[in-house]
Amino acid sequence: MNDVPRPREVVLDGGGIPLSGLLAEPRDGLPPRALVVAVHGGGMRAGYFHGLAHPGQSLLDIGARLGLAVLAVDRPGYGLSAARLPEGQNLAEQSVTLRAAIGRFAASYAPGAGIFVLAHSYGGKVALSAAAEPDGLDLLGLDISGCGHRYAADVGGMTQSTGRSMWKLNWGVLSLYPPDSFRRSRSLVAPVPRRESAEAHTWPERFPAIAARVRVPVRFTFAEHEHWWLRDEAAIATLTASLGSARVVVDHLPRAGHNISLGWAARSYHLRALAFLEECLIDREQTLPNVRAGQSQDEVLTRH
Repeated sequence: MNDVPRPREVVLDGGGIPLSGLLAEPRDGLPPRALVVAVHGGGMRAGYFHGLAHPGQSLLDIGARLGLAVLAVDRPGYGLSAARLPEGQNLAEQSVTLRAAIGRFAASYAPGAGIFVLAHSYGGKVALSAAAEPDGLDLLGLDISGCGHRYAADVGGMTQSTGRSMWKLNWGVLSLYPPDSFRRSRSLVAPVPRRESAEAHTWPERFPAIAARVRVPVRFTFAEHEHWWLRDEAAIATLTASLGSARVVVDHLPRAGHNISLGWAARSYHLRALAFLEECLIDREQTLPNVRAGQSQDEVLTRH
Protein backbone atom coordinates (compact mmCIF):
# COMPACT_ATOMS: atom_id res chain seq x y z
CA MET A 1 0.00 0.00 0.00
CA ASN A 2 1.30 3.46 -0.90
CA ASP A 3 1.80 5.37 2.36
CA VAL A 4 2.70 8.73 0.81
CA PRO A 5 0.46 11.20 -1.04
CA ARG A 6 0.54 11.14 -4.83
CA PRO A 7 2.85 13.79 -6.34
CA ARG A 8 1.02 16.98 -7.21
CA GLU A 9 1.54 19.26 -10.17
CA VAL A 10 3.22 22.59 -9.46
CA VAL A 11 4.28 25.65 -11.45
CA LEU A 12 7.59 27.37 -10.69
CA ASP A 13 8.68 30.90 -11.58
CA GLY A 14 11.93 30.72 -13.50
CA GLY A 15 12.52 34.47 -13.64
CA GLY A 16 9.27 35.14 -15.48
CA ILE A 17 9.30 31.79 -17.30
CA PRO A 18 6.74 29.30 -15.92
CA LEU A 19 8.16 25.81 -15.40
CA SER A 20 5.87 22.87 -14.72
CA GLY A 21 6.81 20.09 -12.36
CA LEU A 22 5.81 17.39 -9.90
CA LEU A 23 6.19 17.66 -6.13
CA ALA A 24 6.18 14.73 -3.70
CA GLU A 25 6.16 15.45 0.04
CA PRO A 26 6.52 13.44 3.26
CA ARG A 27 3.32 11.97 4.66
CA ASP A 28 1.23 13.50 7.47
CA GLY A 29 2.33 17.02 6.58
CA LEU A 30 5.76 16.53 8.18
CA PRO A 31 8.40 19.13 7.24
CA PRO A 32 10.95 17.75 4.76
CA ARG A 33 14.44 16.91 5.93
CA ALA A 34 15.79 18.32 2.67
CA LEU A 35 14.62 19.22 -0.84
CA VAL A 36 15.65 17.01 -3.77
CA VAL A 37 15.37 18.77 -7.14
CA ALA A 38 15.28 16.27 -10.02
CA VAL A 39 16.29 17.51 -13.49
CA HIS A 40 15.51 15.34 -16.52
CA GLY A 41 17.55 14.75 -19.66
CA GLY A 42 16.98 15.55 -23.32
CA GLY A 43 13.75 14.34 -24.85
CA MET A 44 12.13 13.53 -21.50
CA ARG A 45 9.97 15.33 -18.96
CA ALA A 46 9.70 15.59 -15.17
CA GLY A 47 7.70 12.34 -15.03
CA TYR A 48 10.91 10.50 -15.91
CA PHE A 49 11.55 10.40 -12.16
CA HIS A 50 8.10 8.98 -11.40
CA GLY A 51 8.16 5.91 -13.63
CA LEU A 52 5.21 3.65 -12.87
CA ALA A 53 5.96 0.57 -14.99
CA HIS A 54 6.93 -1.32 -11.85
CA PRO A 55 6.04 -0.60 -8.19
CA GLY A 56 8.70 0.93 -5.99
CA GLN A 57 10.84 2.44 -8.77
CA SER A 58 9.73 6.09 -8.50
CA LEU A 59 12.27 8.55 -7.08
CA LEU A 60 9.41 10.77 -5.93
CA ASP A 61 7.78 7.99 -3.90
CA ILE A 62 11.05 6.73 -2.43
CA GLY A 63 12.19 10.20 -1.43
CA ALA A 64 8.88 11.09 0.20
CA ARG A 65 8.94 7.86 2.22
CA LEU A 66 12.38 8.87 3.51
CA GLY A 67 11.09 12.22 4.73
CA LEU A 68 12.31 14.27 1.77
CA ALA A 69 10.50 16.62 -0.55
CA VAL A 70 11.22 15.73 -4.19
CA LEU A 71 10.61 18.33 -6.89
CA ALA A 72 10.93 17.08 -10.49
CA VAL A 73 11.09 20.03 -12.88
CA ASP A 74 10.32 20.31 -16.59
CA ARG A 75 13.38 22.10 -17.97
CA PRO A 76 12.96 25.25 -20.13
CA GLY A 77 11.50 24.25 -23.50
CA TYR A 78 9.60 21.30 -22.02
CA GLY A 79 6.16 21.02 -20.48
CA LEU A 80 4.46 24.31 -19.66
CA SER A 81 7.29 26.45 -21.03
CA ALA A 82 7.42 24.73 -24.44
CA ALA A 83 4.86 27.09 -26.01
CA ARG A 84 6.78 30.15 -24.82
CA LEU A 85 10.19 28.69 -25.69
CA PRO A 86 9.54 26.61 -28.84
CA GLU A 87 13.29 26.44 -29.58
CA GLY A 88 14.23 26.01 -25.93
CA GLN A 89 17.21 27.67 -24.28
CA ASN A 90 20.93 27.11 -24.47
CA LEU A 91 22.86 25.70 -21.52
CA ALA A 92 23.77 29.03 -19.93
CA GLU A 93 20.20 30.30 -20.18
CA GLN A 94 18.77 27.09 -18.72
CA SER A 95 21.16 27.36 -15.80
CA VAL A 96 19.92 30.89 -15.03
CA THR A 97 16.25 29.89 -15.39
CA LEU A 98 16.63 26.79 -13.23
CA ARG A 99 18.50 28.66 -10.48
CA ALA A 100 15.78 31.29 -10.41
CA ALA A 101 13.03 28.69 -10.24
CA ILE A 102 14.69 26.71 -7.45
CA GLY A 103 15.56 29.85 -5.50
CA ARG A 104 12.02 31.22 -5.62
CA PHE A 105 10.54 27.86 -4.68
CA ALA A 106 12.94 27.33 -1.77
CA ALA A 107 12.30 30.84 -0.45
CA SER A 108 8.62 30.05 0.05
CA TYR A 109 8.84 26.34 0.83
CA ALA A 110 11.48 25.95 3.58
CA PRO A 111 13.59 23.08 2.15
CA GLY A 112 14.87 21.60 5.39
CA ALA A 113 18.64 21.21 5.61
CA GLY A 114 19.18 22.39 2.03
CA ILE A 115 18.87 21.52 -1.64
CA PHE A 116 20.21 18.39 -3.31
CA VAL A 117 20.10 18.25 -7.11
CA LEU A 118 19.69 14.87 -8.84
CA ALA A 119 20.06 15.17 -12.59
CA HIS A 120 20.10 12.92 -15.65
CA SER A 121 21.94 13.26 -18.98
CA TYR A 122 21.57 16.82 -20.37
CA GLY A 123 20.04 17.75 -17.03
CA GLY A 124 23.43 16.90 -15.51
CA LYS A 125 25.03 19.60 -17.65
CA VAL A 126 22.46 22.12 -16.43
CA ALA A 127 22.94 21.03 -12.81
CA LEU A 128 26.73 21.40 -12.99
CA SER A 129 26.39 24.80 -14.68
CA ALA A 130 23.96 25.97 -11.99
CA ALA A 131 26.23 24.69 -9.19
CA ALA A 132 29.19 26.53 -10.71
CA GLU A 133 27.36 29.81 -10.03
CA PRO A 134 24.88 28.96 -7.25
CA ASP A 135 23.85 32.60 -6.61
CA GLY A 136 22.87 31.96 -3.03
CA LEU A 137 21.28 28.53 -3.47
CA ASP A 138 21.90 26.40 -0.38
CA LEU A 139 23.23 23.36 -2.23
CA LEU A 140 24.08 20.20 -0.34
CA GLY A 141 25.43 18.29 -3.33
CA LEU A 142 24.79 16.90 -6.81
CA ASP A 143 24.03 13.39 -8.03
CA ILE A 144 24.37 12.98 -11.79
CA SER A 145 23.62 9.96 -13.98
CA GLY A 146 24.03 9.48 -17.72
CA CYS A 147 26.42 12.41 -18.11
CA GLY A 148 30.20 12.49 -18.44
CA HIS A 149 32.61 14.92 -20.05
CA ARG A 150 33.83 13.13 -23.20
CA TYR A 151 31.45 11.58 -25.70
CA ALA A 152 31.80 8.02 -26.87
CA ALA A 153 29.19 8.66 -29.57
CA ASP A 154 29.34 10.89 -32.65
CA VAL A 155 27.20 13.76 -31.37
CA GLY A 156 27.71 15.79 -34.52
CA GLY A 157 26.14 13.01 -36.59
CA MET A 158 23.10 12.45 -34.40
CA THR A 159 20.71 14.00 -36.91
CA GLN A 160 21.70 11.31 -39.41
CA SER A 161 21.47 8.47 -36.90
CA THR A 162 19.02 5.65 -37.45
CA GLY A 163 16.30 4.68 -35.01
CA ARG A 164 18.25 1.55 -34.11
CA SER A 165 21.43 3.44 -33.14
CA MET A 166 19.48 6.05 -31.16
CA TRP A 167 17.64 3.27 -29.33
CA LYS A 168 20.97 1.74 -28.27
CA LEU A 169 22.25 5.11 -27.02
CA ASN A 170 19.14 6.06 -25.07
CA TRP A 171 17.89 2.71 -23.83
CA GLY A 172 20.41 -0.07 -24.35
CA VAL A 173 19.15 -3.63 -23.96
CA LEU A 174 15.37 -4.17 -23.95
CA SER A 175 15.50 -6.56 -20.99
CA LEU A 176 16.85 -3.79 -18.75
CA TYR A 177 13.35 -2.32 -18.50
CA PRO A 178 10.05 -3.62 -17.03
CA PRO A 179 7.68 -4.98 -19.74
CA ASP A 180 5.27 -2.03 -19.64
CA SER A 181 7.96 0.66 -19.61
CA PHE A 182 7.72 1.86 -23.19
CA ARG A 183 3.94 2.16 -23.31
CA ARG A 184 3.86 4.02 -20.01
CA SER A 185 6.80 6.22 -21.04
CA ARG A 186 5.06 7.73 -24.06
CA SER A 187 3.71 10.64 -22.03
CA LEU A 188 7.19 11.33 -20.65
CA VAL A 189 8.85 11.76 -24.05
CA ALA A 190 9.09 15.20 -25.67
CA PRO A 191 10.95 16.71 -28.64
CA VAL A 192 14.44 18.01 -27.89
CA PRO A 193 14.38 21.80 -28.46
CA ARG A 194 16.59 23.00 -31.31
CA ARG A 195 18.80 25.35 -29.28
CA GLU A 196 19.51 22.59 -26.78
CA SER A 197 20.57 20.02 -29.36
CA ALA A 198 22.51 22.52 -31.49
CA GLU A 199 25.20 23.07 -28.85
CA ALA A 200 25.46 19.54 -27.47
CA HIS A 201 28.79 18.98 -29.23
CA THR A 202 30.42 21.86 -27.29
CA TRP A 203 30.17 20.19 -23.87
CA PRO A 204 33.66 18.58 -23.78
CA GLU A 205 35.25 22.01 -24.35
CA ARG A 206 33.01 23.80 -21.86
CA PHE A 207 33.15 21.20 -19.09
CA PRO A 208 36.58 22.02 -17.54
CA ALA A 209 35.78 25.68 -16.80
CA ILE A 210 32.35 24.79 -15.40
CA ALA A 211 33.61 21.85 -13.33
CA ALA A 212 36.43 23.86 -11.75
CA ARG A 213 33.87 26.23 -10.17
CA VAL A 214 31.73 23.47 -8.62
CA ARG A 215 32.49 23.28 -4.90
CA VAL A 216 29.79 20.99 -3.48
CA PRO A 217 30.13 17.18 -3.31
CA VAL A 218 29.31 15.44 -6.61
CA ARG A 219 28.47 11.83 -7.42
CA PHE A 220 28.44 10.45 -10.98
CA THR A 221 26.72 7.21 -11.97
CA PHE A 222 27.42 5.37 -15.23
CA ALA A 223 25.14 2.53 -16.29
CA GLU A 224 26.65 -0.78 -17.35
CA HIS A 225 25.10 -0.24 -20.80
CA GLU A 226 25.94 3.48 -21.12
CA HIS A 227 26.96 4.29 -24.71
CA TRP A 228 26.88 8.09 -24.80
CA TRP A 229 29.98 8.68 -22.66
CA LEU A 230 33.55 7.46 -22.29
CA ARG A 231 33.94 5.87 -18.85
CA ASP A 232 37.30 4.09 -19.00
CA GLU A 233 39.89 4.62 -16.28
CA ALA A 234 41.58 7.57 -18.02
CA ALA A 235 38.29 9.35 -18.72
CA ILE A 236 37.11 8.91 -15.13
CA ALA A 237 40.42 10.21 -13.78
CA THR A 238 40.15 13.37 -15.88
CA LEU A 239 36.49 13.80 -14.95
CA THR A 240 37.11 13.67 -11.21
CA ALA A 241 40.27 15.80 -11.37
CA SER A 242 38.38 18.58 -13.17
CA LEU A 243 35.93 19.19 -10.33
CA GLY A 244 36.64 21.87 -7.76
CA SER A 245 34.59 19.88 -5.26
CA ALA A 246 35.95 18.68 -1.95
CA ARG A 247 34.50 15.25 -2.73
CA VAL A 248 33.78 13.47 -6.04
CA VAL A 249 32.39 9.92 -6.21
CA VAL A 250 31.96 7.74 -9.31
CA ASP A 251 29.69 4.69 -9.30
CA HIS A 252 29.03 2.07 -11.98
CA LEU A 253 25.54 0.58 -11.94
CA PRO A 254 25.13 -2.99 -13.20
CA ARG A 255 22.16 -4.15 -15.28
CA ALA A 256 21.22 -0.60 -16.26
CA GLY A 257 20.92 1.41 -19.49
CA HIS A 258 21.21 5.16 -20.11
CA ASN A 259 17.65 5.85 -18.90
CA ILE A 260 18.43 4.47 -15.45
CA SER A 261 15.37 5.85 -13.66
CA LEU A 262 12.97 3.94 -15.92
CA GLY A 263 14.69 0.54 -15.74
CA TRP A 264 14.79 -2.40 -13.36
CA ALA A 265 17.82 -0.77 -11.70
CA ALA A 266 15.88 2.42 -10.90
CA ARG A 267 15.23 1.59 -7.27
CA SER A 268 18.84 0.61 -6.68
CA TYR A 269 20.05 3.83 -8.27
CA HIS A 270 17.60 6.07 -6.43
CA LEU A 271 18.49 4.53 -3.07
CA ARG A 272 22.22 4.92 -3.77
CA ALA A 273 21.70 8.54 -4.79
CA LEU A 274 19.71 9.30 -1.65
CA ALA A 275 22.36 7.54 0.44
CA PHE A 276 24.82 10.06 -1.00
CA LEU A 277 22.43 12.82 0.08
CA GLU A 278 22.56 11.37 3.60
CA GLU A 279 26.35 11.63 3.47
CA CYS A 280 26.05 15.24 2.33
CA LEU A 281 23.75 15.93 5.29
CA ILE A 282 26.41 14.51 7.63
CA ASP A 283 29.01 16.76 5.98
CA ARG A 284 26.72 19.73 6.58
CA GLU A 285 26.28 18.86 10.25
CA GLN A 286 30.03 18.53 10.68
CA THR A 287 30.87 21.84 8.98
CA LEU A 288 28.20 24.02 10.58
CA PRO A 289 29.83 24.18 14.04
CA ASN A 290 33.06 25.42 12.41
CA VAL A 291 31.15 27.96 10.34
CA ARG A 292 29.39 29.22 13.46
CA ALA A 293 32.78 29.51 15.15
CA GLY A 294 33.90 32.07 12.59
CA GLN A 295 35.31 30.16 9.61
CA SER A 296 33.72 30.60 6.21
CA GLN A 297 32.09 27.51 4.72
CA ASP A 298 34.51 27.69 1.76
CA GLU A 299 37.45 27.49 4.22
CA VAL A 300 35.92 24.48 5.95
CA LEU A 301 35.16 22.65 2.71
CA THR A 302 38.65 23.33 1.38
CA ARG A 303 40.17 21.67 4.45
CA HIS A 304 37.69 18.75 4.48
